[in-house]
Amino acid sequence: MSKAKAIENKEIVQAIVIADSYNDNFQPFTSTKPLALLPVANVPLIEYTLETLNRNGVEEVIVFCSSHIDQVKRHIADRQAARCTWSTGMRVSIVSSEACRSIGEAIRDLDARNTIRGSVLLLGVESVTNADLAALLEEHKRLAKVDRGAVMTVVYKEGLRRMRTGNEVLVAHDPTTRRLLYHQRLAQHERERSFELPLDLFLANRDVAVCHGLLDPQIAVCSQAALPLFADNFDFLTRDDFVRGVLINEEILNSRIYVAKLAREEYAMRVNNWQSYHLVSLDVINRWVYPLVPDTAISEFRQQYKHFRNNVYRHRNVRLSRSCELDGDLVVGEECEIREGTYLRQSVVGRGCRIGRNCRIVNSFLLEGVTVGDGTVLSHCVLERAVTVGSRCTIEPGTVLGEGVEIPDGLTVGGLLLQASEPAADEWGTTPVEKIADRAYTIPVLDEEDSDSDEEEGGSGQPALNQPHAIAPLPERYPASVYEPSDEECDSGPASPVPEDANIFLSEVVESLKRGLAEKSNAEYLILEINSSRYAYNMALCEVNYYVVKAILQIMLQQDGVATNTVGTLRRLLAYFGVVFRNYIRDRDAMMDCLKALEEMCPASETVRAKLPQLVHYLYEADLIGEQVIIEWYDGLADAGLQAALSKLVQWLQESSEEEEDDDDDEEEED
Repeated sequence: MSKAKAIENKEIVQAIVIADSYNDNFQPFTSTKPLALLPVANVPLIEYTLETLNRNGVEEVIVFCSSHIDQVKRHIADRQAARCTWSTGMRVSIVSSEACRSIGEAIRDLDARNTIRGSVLLLGVESVTNADLAALLEEHKRLAKVDRGAVMTVVYKEGLRRMRTGNEVLVAHDPTTRRLLYHQRLAQHERERSFELPLDLFLANRDVAVCHGLLDPQIAVCSQAALPLFADNFDFLTRDDFVRGVLINEEILNSRIYVAKLAREEYAMRVNNWQSYHLVSLDVINRWVYPLVPDTAISEFRQQYKHFRNNVYRHRNVRLSRSCELDGDLVVGEECEIREGTYLRQSVVGRGCRIGRNCRIVNSFLLEGVTVGDGTVLSHCVLERAVTVGSRCTIEPGTVLGEGVEIPDGLTVGGLLLQASEPAADEWGTTPVEKIADRAYTIPVLDEEDSDSDEEEGGSGQPALNQPHAIAPLPERYPASVYEPSDEECDSGPASPVPEDANIFLSEVVESLKRGLAEKSNAEYLILEINSSRYAYNMALCEVNYYVVKAILQIMLQQDGVATNTVGTLRRLLAYFGVVFRNYIRDRDAMMDCLKALEEMCPASETVRAKLPQLVHYLYEADLIGEQVIIEWYDGLADAGLQAALSKLVQWLQESSEEEEDDDDDEEEED
């Protein structure tokens, strides 16, 4: 075959991105903006999708739009003109049809255009993942060679234990071939007490694996034959309809669906309502979606954010008062201003936001240009672009303030969806609309009973794929390691696992860190390995903090020349392990765990005991351990010899602290 012929026959790697969710779950945002431009940690959803596809070697992306088409086209054109990362090696085209009202109609439209030339990745713009999609595509192509009836490989991820996001499914598959045998979407509010599976499923198949509570991120690999199946079956409106239809008519259609489960270290989640938006935002902040994290400049060549302790990401151009408190898990965007006495935690602040004095903002998401008055409390809410909230207001969980909404001083808003202008008379039918303020009108929300009846009418007793679900406080049972340790977890101490498990966990951490150091692999991946081991051995987070530090110290003691240059050896190791160290040693309790690990190493290592003051001083100077934590730990030491060795260091810390207080008093007197 000639070289020209080989190039001609080469299959281009293609992906279809459905840019609409075809529901009202993100009202009032989607009434004026496309879902593709909904920002997660100050980056539009479509940027995560395109960056992921570009990293996986996709050459051509077809973005299908049905609403706010001009805004999507303008955004793509602007990003291509700016020469962002994905624009340099990937062709992105927009296909639009305002008449389409479902994924099925969008696929039928694409099939009619004959734009797909082989196996193709199919995902929604709301699918956030760092998975190896290229490997999934190659595996599907291999399956298609073995089974010509393989029309789709659906991707699943292990779900969150005892928590529902609206993305969970129950599936049964052949464990040998991974052929999908049964599929059922789970109710969002965990109402099932039992599940019924057809008896034929077990009679007709020798081996059946049943998986409950898998997350469905709406990612699939489709053969070229999948699109005509959508075209031939007009009742296929969603991907669930397609899966159900193929399973029922496998023999007639001569088509089969296969299952791919992502590895533990791979992340995939679908942003299908405000609650899952909340979860994914915090997951991005907590670096579960690495390399798609704020400080890696998603789709940009120039870094915008700096990463500080406790996963605080600050743009280089912000104005922060000295007395404001950034507690942790935060993204603070460009040109933001945060005034005196304000407390923020687990939140995102968009570009150009102005936050007044003595505010408290927790688990809240402020989009571009938001203004918040003095003394206002925001909890588990979303404030869209150009929202103004007055002074002494309380915005309670579940509230979403649409673009341009203005809340007057002293008002409490509880769990409402508000838009700035009065809706048209027929926009919400006969449902009453309440005026909260001059620029704040309620948007009716389908109540739970109506939602249940709609689900039953949806056919086959299956819950709807998309269900409205307000942002709300996360259940305490949500895995604490993603966000912060629970009080119960830390108070439990290191006695929860049996000693054998603790020793095995420590040895696995040591091996992971050693291998990473030898191979110089990305240190972020070590965090994923450690977290995986943590769940395998049911370790509390305070124990993980302790054993990670202990593992680093054990590796330090194995280095050449450590006896004569102990601090230098630790400094060299932390140049590589610093990302891991900071990920776990983030707050006061974690710092105490670190110091306890140092203390526990002293009886076993004369080097650590002799150099303990210098090691603690280095950790303090490197801003890894706080002054007050060191003093508190010192006061509680039972070993008089260690106290005597550390006494000069502690005395120096106390004197330095007193001098700083005196200097501050002098400055106040001069003012």
